[in-house]
Amino acid sequence: MSEEGPTDRWEPIRIAGRWAIHGRTHLTVLVIVIIAEAIGTIEFPIGPGTVVLLPLLFAVVIGVTISYSVLGKYIKTLRQFVDKDVSILSSPLLIIALMPLGVKYGTQVGPSFESLVNSGAAFILQELGNLGTIFLALPLALLLGLKREAIGSAVSIAREPTLGVVTDKYGIESPEGRGVLGTYLTGTVLGTIFFGLLGGFATATGLDPHALAMACGTGSASMMTACSASLATAVESVPDDQILSFAATSNLLTGITGLYVVLFIGLPLINFLYETLAPLIRGGSGGNETSEEGSN
Repeated sequence: MSEEGPTDRWEPIRIAGRWAIHGRTHLTVLVIVIIAEAIGTIEFPIGPGTVVLLPLLFAVVIGVTISYSVLGKYIKTLRQFVDKDVSILSSPLLIIALMPLGVKYGTQVGPSFESLVNSGAAFILQELGNLGTIFLALPLALLLGLKREAIGSAVSIAREPTLGVVTDKYGIESPEGRGVLGTYLTGTVLGTIFFGLLGGFATATGLDPHALAMACGTGSASMMTACSASLATAVESVPDDQILSFAATSNLLTGITGLYVVLFIGLPLINFLYETLAPLIRGGSGGNETSEEGSN
């Protein structure tokens, strides 16, 4: 089994006998990149902040729009060219494409090393701050009618480490597993767009740009890239390389520490809050009943 796992994971990028799929995939990406770069960066002020729309944002929107499950439903030629096989191939290729970006960010950490060391405690403690989202997201999930799904969907931003912890603990077919998978898929589709907009407008909060850069490090390379690039464009008081290095370091630490925070603090906390809030919000003893359902 240990030998099959990696093989199965990377099977979609196999080239032998799949030249046509690779050709359509890379040609589609090339066209999207050309269009997105032609549009360029668009900035416009909203109140005290600035919304920054980057080419990356346009690329994500175009990619989602022309997929086989969106416009492809109505345009047969598009569905045949950008079919499901192209979508399956794009997922592992995205991971590979982000690797050089990670190396680039790593080279930017060195020049800002002293500043990063001085902010060391903040980098470590910020992960505890992410738990604050539970207190906002869980009540909203319960008000929307979610049951044990609320635990998986609201415990964190639900990137790969959280997805692994929740599905390993409860199972992918459990209510908690469906909840975390739903948040994961939502973040995959909309996360880059949302963080790209949020990064540019974050300056309206008046917080220190270094703190905002650290907040971009959510554990997702694509979301962090969109957020920090928008922030770097909107901020003039701090060099771009510092913004990017703080965001990259925060993203790395979030990926490392986030798993343990979710496992040992996040899940026990959200389970306790669920048992407390579910009966109050939904009435009755729904918390205990759905807890038994989730454990099955």
